[in-house]
Amino acid sequence: MKLRFAPSPTGLLHVGNARLALANALYARRHGGEFQLRIDDTDTARSREDLADALRQDLQWLGISWTETFRQTDRLDRYDRAIEALKASGRLYPCFESEHELATKREQQIRQRRAPVYDRAMLKMTPTQLAQALANGKTPYWRFKLSDNAIIRWRDMVMGDCQVKLPSISDPVLVRADGTVLYTLASVVDDLETGVTHIIRGEDHVTNTGVQIDIAQALGARADHFRFAHLPLLLDENGGKLSKRFDACSLRTLRQDGVEAEALVAYLARLGSSEDPVLLPFDEQAAVYDLSRISRSAARFDTRQLLALNHKLLATLPFSAVADRLPQGATEAFWLAIRGNIELLSEARLWFQVVMEDIIPPVQDGEDAFLAEAASLLPAEPWDETTWKSWTAALRERTGRSGKTLFHPLRLALTGEEQGPELRDLLPLMGRARVLARLKPGA
Repeated sequence: MKLRFAPSPTGLLHVGNARLALANALYARRHGGEFQLRIDDTDTARSREDLADALRQDLQWLGISWTETFRQTDRLDRYDRAIEALKASGRLYPCFESEHELATKREQQIRQRRAPVYDRAMLKMTPTQLAQALANGKTPYWRFKLSDNAIIRWRDMVMGDCQVKLPSISDPVLVRADGTVLYTLASVVDDLETGVTHIIRGEDHVTNTGVQIDIAQALGARADHFRFAHLPLLLDENGGKLSKRFDACSLRTLRQDGVEAEALVAYLARLGSSEDPVLLPFDEQAAVYDLSRISRSAARFDTRQLLALNHKLLATLPFSAVADRLPQGATEAFWLAIRGNIELLSEARLWFQVVMEDIIPPVQDGEDAFLAEAASLLPAEPWDETTWKSWTAALRERTGRSGKTLFHPLRLALTGEEQGPELRDLLPLMGRARVLARLKPGA
């Protein structure tokens, strides 16, 4: 068994593609198969080496490793051989129509209420006409002649029984006029020649799958050479299509914001199934990954659910797992105090400022006398986790306040926040001088 993930290095890895990468990697790991990383960089005008590096880094951050990797631009000779074979068999034919001519044909077909399918006019060219076109300086692009009146069928591991009616599809262009090969052919050649057996990709490739099965057969493969699984597309929280250009959903941004890889893997692995995400190391996540449990309906990527999962994970992480990503000077005591109150690791920066640096407490009308009383009762150091309780007990006895009227003004004065970690834990970290300055800011 061999699976693959084949991103194009034209942008940052997005959660939609990350979900597909994980599906292939987890499935391969569970079944003891190989996993191939293929960089689809035949679009040389848009492909960038720095983005290829970013893709690899993001995949490794997720915990994905590969047994084989290559880039398509290193295999151009293999595509040329396939092109020549298809030409020799009559399945690849030259075309000369311009984009304007094709658009005119489509408009006419639509006006006549016919499907805008390519009419194969170029197949009717005689050898003399072809020679004349070439002599006149025209350069052809090449279309693949789909099998006549064929219906491609397969049993999809997610979608069940699928079929694509080839007569309803235009013969695809496989080679541009400049001689460059398109993904539709290059992908088939790579999958056949490198031994890929299972292909897991998005639902938007279903029609493309029918075409590629036909191309694979034209290159000598059996109709059932590959096993396919098509995952339903991801929607955003409002039910719209999740845009790949929404930068907040790039792995790079999620990582910088403090989303943990284990939380994202757990969320994406169960997204679209009826099962709740479970926080597990990568190998254990792979051991329970099951394509059969994924629904055929579109799934919604809900940032709130991801953050809730990330919060749950952060609350359990030891100091050693985050020490190098916390603000310089952060201690284990600081981490243990705040970890249960953050959704993203980046929020630790705020609480480090609250605990160890300077803040400007908000003005609380009518509370000056209370805060002055609190300052007068502030015990001497050293402080520990019992200091908060003894201090507020004395303040309660002196002022008669309790509940929110007692605790809320203190929290606002000491942290500037309405909610947060237990002040029992924060107080010893702040120290008496800092607490006193916040209780009596003008003194």
